[in-house]
Amino acid sequence: MSDAPAVRVEEVNVSYGDLQVLWDVSMELTEDDRVVALIGPNGAGKTTLLKTLSGLLAVDSGRIDLFGRDATALSPDRIVDLGFVHVPEERNLFTEMTVVENLEMGAFRHRDEFEATLGEVFELFPILEERHDQHAGTLSGGEQQMLAIGRGLMAQPTVLALDELSVGLAPKLVARVFEKVEEISEETTVLLTEQHVHEALGLADRAYLLENGRITLEDSADALLESDRVTEAYLRD
Repeated sequence: MSDAPAVRVEEVNVSYGDLQVLWDVSMELTEDDRVVALIGPNGAGKTTLLKTLSGLLAVDSGRIDLFGRDATALSPDRIVDLGFVHVPEERNLFTEMTVVENLEMGAFRHRDEFEATLGEVFELFPILEERHDQHAGTLSGGEQQMLAIGRGLMAQPTVLALDELSVGLAPKLVARVFEKVEEISEETTVLLTEQHVHEALGLADRAYLLENGRITLEDSADALLESDRVTEAYLRD
């Protein structure tokens, strides 16, 4: 593997119009990381950071390197080409298209390897194979989440960024989705934002705490689980 981090964010500032959302954010992921969690309250800027890494939002200042290349001003399609794939909270499925057609959309950069990658996704998510000719809009919430992840995997990412996986899912389904993320992380580095802080930290190797648009803590996931600050703010019943 390259010595360069897979993702390096250096003092990035991002605004929506006149409203600054991210302040001097710096973080790193290596290809040796399995899961890195980005935790924090609603409105902290987690989704904004993923959209910025994906090229959907422009930076005001700072730099983003992906796989050793300056990606600060690259378009979203070029960022996918590099190997960084973002699965948004909204899922953005094509609801009138079938499961397979949605997966085909994810593989548009790797059509020659479609069948092999499709087989891997079906092995990971057997329910998608069962529902292969069903319209995405008729799937359950958990099935739609699996389809969104599967579509991201069809792009053969080196880093898969998953935004708020558990939103709208019943607790039992949340547990199943996290199990699948653990399987994915055996082959692909995962950057995970999540409101279920305990579950996210339990899965992650390392974690960053983002509050009010700033990284306020970074450490091993175990250390953050034991942190009084994190416990008081996010892990109390």
